[in-house]
Amino acid sequence: MRRDMKRDDAGGGPAAKSQRLSSVATAARLLKTFSEGEAEIGVTTLSKRLGVAKSTVYRLASTLVAEGMLEQNRENDKYRLGLALFGLGALVRQRMNVSTEARPHIFALRDATNETVHLAVPDGAQIIYVYDLESTQAIRQRANLGERKPAFCSAEGRAMLAFADQGAVEAIIAGGLAPRTPFTDITSENLRAALEEVRQKGYAREDEQCEIGMRSLAAPIRDADGRVVAAVGVAGPSQRLSEDVLARFAPLVVNTAKLISARLGYRAVAGF
Repeated sequence: MRRDMKRDDAGGGPAAKSQRLSSVATAARLLKTFSEGEAEIGVTTLSKRLGVAKSTVYRLASTLVAEGMLEQNRENDKYRLGLALFGLGALVRQRMNVSTEARPHIFALRDATNETVHLAVPDGAQIIYVYDLESTQAIRQRANLGERKPAFCSAEGRAMLAFADQGAVEAIIAGGLAPRTPFTDITSENLRAALEEVRQKGYAREDEQCEIGMRSLAAPIRDADGRVVAAVGVAGPSQRLSEDVLARFAPLVVNTAKLISARLGYRAVAGF
């Protein structure tokens, strides 16, 4: 029995996992200790607030400093929140702003098409759905909030990748293009050509590459600096989204993306 307990601690068993999770929770509590009225806090105070030993606080603080989440004032040895948290907070704010400003336009697009409308943001080689407004029709596409899909084969992902740094696109290709359906095109040359087409047309199209029996269109959303920060898309069953319907929906999707971009402060010049 004693050997089993030792193996858990050293080999990543339940005891070790519990300890690691406890450390993460303590680190999170440590960060939350800081406030506008108390921007700098010393180890002794943190130890008392958290109810843990000074040595534990020091180890956690040192790790957080190394990750840029904390900084140490060398004049008084106290800690303060680091710039890495500012960057993370800016990302959260960006997504919240996009979602808030997009909401009325997403509803208008759903009403105009009566198909499911998605709002997605980039996350490395994937996209994350931050808004999902389902069609009222019985057969429709669904996407749970927070659900991830590969950027390379989704309409929203391609709409954003087309305007991403070329290095990011090449990194995704180098990481491997894994098929999601029998129709997923995993040819790097075809992906580059598809992204060029998005840049020319202003929207992306996906035909059963992510979900069997589903088609979608998406257009990029830009912020005040002109960066593509999200994409809005319409999706539905292939039999309902015929070529004629897709041609009719494309301008609606592009216009919705432009309206949302304008709400974020983007001022278009020639083209999109």
